[in-house]
Amino acid sequence: MKSLFAKGIGIVIISLLVLLFGCQNADLQEGKAEEQEKKESSSSALHDHDSSNNHQAPEEVDIQGAADHYHTGDIVELTAVFEKGKEFDHWHWYIRDNQEVGWTLSEDQEGSSFKGEAINNGQQIKAVLFNDEHEAYVQSAPIEIVIDDHHGHDHHHSHDEQIYNGYFEDSQVKDRELSDWEGDWQSVYPYLQDGTLDEVFSYKSEHDGDMSAKGYKEYYKHGYETDVDRIIIEGNTVTFFNNDNKLTGEYVYDGYEILTYEAGNRGVRFIFKLADKNDELPQFIQFSDHNIYPTVAEHYHLYWGNDREALLEEVEHWPTYYPKDMDGASIVHDMIAH
Repeated sequence: MKSLFAKGIGIVIISLLVLLFGCQNADLQEGKAEEQEKKESSSSALHDHDSSNNHQAPEEVDIQGAADHYHTGDIVELTAVFEKGKEFDHWHWYIRDNQEVGWTLSEDQEGSSFKGEAINNGQQIKAVLFNDEHEAYVQSAPIEIVIDDHHGHDHHHSHDEQIYNGYFEDSQVKDRELSDWEGDWQSVYPYLQDGTLDEVFSYKSEHDGDMSAKGYKEYYKHGYETDVDRIIIEGNTVTFFNNDNKLTGEYVYDGYEILTYEAGNRGVRFIFKLADKNDELPQFIQFSDHNIYPTVAEHYHLYWGNDREALLEEVEHWPTYYPKDMDGASIVHDMIAH
């Protein structure tokens, strides 16, 4: 009888212990789960940098590297600079297609550098620096990506690239009017002299490999050299500026010539002749802008002189002109893009 009673008591005690430890273990597991959930929730809240499209942070970050305009498909490279403090380095970049939509976190961009493709005209980009509590500390003002494909001309179209590089059929060449080059133009030679174009020569050295950066600079120094630092073309008149002196003359179309170069590629010179005799002005001007039919020029190389045929032999000296309203950085960008 005692034996049965003892056994019963033992079973009850064991059951109570199992129940007790089971409850404690369940409470412990539930506590751990709750703690983990809180951590995950907290971590998610801290790291969800896209949870607020309107970052309430002062605009003290400077964005460097933006060009005045891009062509479709160009690479956009930006750098966020915050001069006042270096204690934080947690950067994120945000993009929106226009001012009417919210900001979207660019998940593949980390650090103070941004690299992307120019696709949407008017797209805005900003950088936000976060502190150790993952709160927006400072941010940049939005920069806007301006895409100008120059009347629909796509620099990255393979057909146009072939023509640009000098590979085309004679039948593709068409007459052009002086209005294709209308505008106010500046020589790039001063930018070579002051070192602005050094970035272009370094790029060519690294990617083309034919010469050193110094070698390219010497080559282009000879090619770009000119004392005509500005040209204005309006209607049929061309005005040449040399320091404070300027000369204006009327020019009429005189056909084109197709040239074949040593490398095997070709180019077209579109030629204009001085309408009225004037010994102070060149009798002929010849445009080369890598185009072979009517289109608005983005830049051009200009040859001038009094002997039409002799001028066609000039292939080593080609003064080059870009729109007057382009700054040095924009010209550098355009040259590298080509």
